[in-house]
Amino acid sequence: MSGMVTMQAMLKIDVISVQPKMFAGFLTESIVARAVAKGACEVNIVDLRDFGEGRWRKVDDKPYGGGPGMLMKCGPWFGAVESRVGSGDRAPGTRVVMTSPSGRKFTQRDAEELSRESHLVFMCGHYEGFDARIDTLATDAFSVGDFVMTGGELAAAAMVDSIVRLLPGVLGGGPAATASESFGRDGLLEAPQYTKPPEFRGMKVPEVLLSGDHSRIEAWRKSEARRLTERERPDLLR
Repeated sequence: MSGMVTMQAMLKIDVISVQPKMFAGFLTESIVARAVAKGACEVNIVDLRDFGEGRWRKVDDKPYGGGPGMLMKCGPWFGAVESRVGSGDRAPGTRVVMTSPSGRKFTQRDAEELSRESHLVFMCGHYEGFDARIDTLATDAFSVGDFVMTGGELAAAAMVDSIVRLLPGVLGGGPAATASESFGRDGLLEAPQYTKPPEFRGMKVPEVLLSGDHSRIEAWRKSEARRLTERERPDLLR
């Protein structure tokens, strides 16, 4: 069928959240919507409260030992995750990702690795976090930065976007579309880019980009990528 992706099996993504409505625009307006339409992936949003306990579908409770806030309970999370992956051994290609400030920093390498799996389940934290026993459900715990948000929904959406755009056929231009981006295989930021007009308010496009000399252009881009990285993100060079 025209437009369908056949180079890689369709990636199944489940996102479990206590605030499922936060994903409405993300699924209809973003690159993820394009990927779903192309058959590159399937995205399901799972409401954690469907697995809540009691009349009020409770998913949180006060922490033992005291302290502020509420913790997410084990029962709803085990029920929700096991409804997607089963309660026994996980199928090959299945990863369960927990959003957590204590997780390792999510990088482009992680996005590339996860894009090659067949089934991803994202667990969106909320309130004061998870009961520590819920950690046993996850194969990975990721943070998107050294800051704290009120929930893991935005972090999960960011990770899903970065993964889905790498699937075959999602972006126009084929593999070249992601081959020379920031945080690519050389680890550098992407060199500055320009388009028409050649001059705007006294600011000119570098002459080399107008030269048509592809070897010079490539050398300039590599040099500028390193210069920009040294200035803005020297940590990447380490």
